[in-house]
Amino acid sequence: MDWTLVPFVMVMTFVFGAVVGSFLNVLIYRLPRDISVVKDPPSTCPKCGTPIRWFDNVPILSWLALRARCRTCKNPISIRYPLVEAAAGCLAVGALLRWGLTVTGAEVLVFAWVSLALCLIDYDHQILPNTLTYPSILFGLMCSLLGGYTGWLDSVLGAAVGALLPTLVIVIYKLWRGIEGMGWGDVKYLAAIGSVVGLHGVVGVLVIGATVGALFGLGLIVAGRGSGKTALPFGTFLALAVIFWLYAPASWLAWTTPL
Repeated sequence: MDWTLVPFVMVMTFVFGAVVGSFLNVLIYRLPRDISVVKDPPSTCPKCGTPIRWFDNVPILSWLALRARCRTCKNPISIRYPLVEAAAGCLAVGALLRWGLTVTGAEVLVFAWVSLALCLIDYDHQILPNTLTYPSILFGLMCSLLGGYTGWLDSVLGAAVGALLPTLVIVIYKLWRGIEGMGWGDVKYLAAIGSVVGLHGVVGVLVIGATVGALFGLGLIVAGRGSGKTALPFGTFLALAVIFWLYAPASWLAWTTPL
């Protein structure tokens, strides 16, 4: 291997990921609003409606060049846009460094990108669109047949348990309190997570996500910005947990050996 090419490959991988991140920004904005990402016109400024020209739509660089303001109306452009692009680029570099050009690397990267989009959609709107969760279940199952992150049996069991656990929570909480304790989108997303990380993985992700969510909710209560009845975007915490789980060092995840 020509090690002199490594920096170039890493930079190009980051650029590719950042371009995908730009598309993720489109998904994050349009999917909850039922706006097509295919048929509708190119991206426009959400404040003034002016179409965004190609040179103002270069990931990260355009935001910096425009000093975080729309060229036409001068309204501020959220820092979230370049942060999502940078995160997508970092996820691409991390997947390449750890797994290389393999089925596992591709599976982890694509699912991490989808989870990044779901993280922010759920945070903004508390929904997890079926257009992302259902295909993700099939994606995880298919990758397991091709030698992906986990084996086929582990993938099937992970998807089943991922769907079963939150379903039980919803049913039991409904009988106990008369309301649903979780959304059905969480059921589908956990099934997708299980299809990718397997049985032990989905349990671990659920524990991490629930812990982070509980701490977040406690923080809101302490800060006087919420109560025990405040609805939390659980999908956001699951997304952060599964990305952490996939990219964390394998040494402390040894107990998740596939079936």
